[in-house]
Amino acid sequence: MKSIWIIFGFLLAGTGFMALILSMVGVQLSFLTFIDLPGPLFGFVTRLLMIVAGFVIVFMHTTRWREE
Repeated sequence: MKSIWIIFGFLLAGTGFMALILSMVGVQLSFLTFIDLPGPLFGFVTRLLMIVAGFVIVFMHTTRWREE
C-alpha cells in the first residue's frame, strides 16, 4: 500500500511539473485544460500545489516515523 502512495505522489509531482513547463511555452495537457478556466494565476498556483502535494505525499510515505 505504501508503494502505491509513493507512485501516486511522483505522478502528481511529475504531471504538475510537466504542466507548469508546458504552460510557460503555451501548450496545455488536454486533461488539465480546466485548470486555466478561472484565470492564468489560478492555473499557475494549482500547478505549483500539484508539485508540492506530490512531494509531500512521497515524503510522508518514505519516512519511517517509528524510528524518528
